[in-house]
Amino acid sequence: MSKDISFSRRAVMMGAAALPLAQRISAQASPKATVISSANDFNGGINCCAKAMEVIQAGGDTLDAVVAGVNLVELDPRDSSVGYGGLPNEEGVVELDCSCMHGPTRRGGAVGALRGIKTPSKIAQLVLAETEHMMLVGEGALKFAKIYGYQEEDLLTDRSRLAFRMWKREMRDRSGHTNWESITDAPPKPKKIAELKKVFPQYDEETLGWAYDVAVNPPHGTINCISLNGKGEMSAITTTSGMAWKIPGRCGDSPIIGGGLWLDQDIGGAGSTGRGEENLRVAGAHTVVENMRHGMAPKDAILDALKRVSRNFDHDLERLAPIDIHFYALHKSGEYAGGSLWDRRTPKGAPAQFAVCTSDGRSRHENSVFLLQRK
Repeated sequence: MSKDISFSRRAVMMGAAALPLAQRISAQASPKATVISSANDFNGGINCCAKAMEVIQAGGDTLDAVVAGVNLVELDPRDSSVGYGGLPNEEGVVELDCSCMHGPTRRGGAVGALRGIKTPSKIAQLVLAETEHMMLVGEGALKFAKIYGYQEEDLLTDRSRLAFRMWKREMRDRSGHTNWESITDAPPKPKKIAELKKVFPQYDEETLGWAYDVAVNPPHGTINCISLNGKGEMSAITTTSGMAWKIPGRCGDSPIIGGGLWLDQDIGGAGSTGRGEENLRVAGAHTVVENMRHGMAPKDAILDALKRVSRNFDHDLERLAPIDIHFYALHKSGEYAGGSLWDRRTPKGAPAQFAVCTSDGRSRHENSVFLLQRK
């Protein structure tokens, strides 16, 4: 054996300790199957992760797994931020966005401003698998879905239609006038819920309270899901109905590959929920994955991206107070994290959380790391 060869091998061995985390882990044992997602209402995230893990453990593809998981939320009319029953645009029309990435083939697909189809995740997957394109939007996306046999439907539910009507009622010009509420010769207004009960007698107070709240405080929702199987194969998806009462045609970060979703089979995946415009200003999902590429653990990669969001507001806590944004990251090793700009969405709200299901089949919530703490 020559001295040159002997030296080069020693150098490789000595240099291994200096390699970034992602490269060191890639040579280790196969990871355990893991699925993470956002913690949506009605245990949407928990159910999503459990379903995706069920598909993985049955030998299914990781992309099929995350699509099956988010389908549960897209089809749940109670979740007003995703799919069927999602809150509409300013014209009362539900527009859905989705992007997906398949690690093994390194391909992606997306749809934006898709109307009339309950499961945009399936259409984004078709764009990935059946076309040479990366993204279809609007009327073109709907026509594409119909070619594959999907039926156009009204995506509004009684609940989301109520919220839209409530939003119209609460719209005011500078003088406080609205044409969507009968105020001519009306008696002095009683308490808000009592007033609404007279206008909408078919709804209970809890539903009216919810509709009024989302009308005056438009929410940000979405579900992101990332999967890893025992072979180290990964896939990810983000699907949403977007910002409530948006201008028709608006797309946030969810359908933007590199914004609301990014996955590199060699490193890991990341996704986001919350205010898409702020995520796009930092290319959040891509930033998180690139941070992991350079050796950061998922939680540190997320916190760095959140610091970039904060920097765009000059770290002004008053301006940042209404910003709701969350990141989720899953490394190829199986290490994961969820992170939020704030420790909770509102001062009295519950801690920020995300959903996880590991190879033991137990789906659960875990607390997110956070950058800022509300008083």
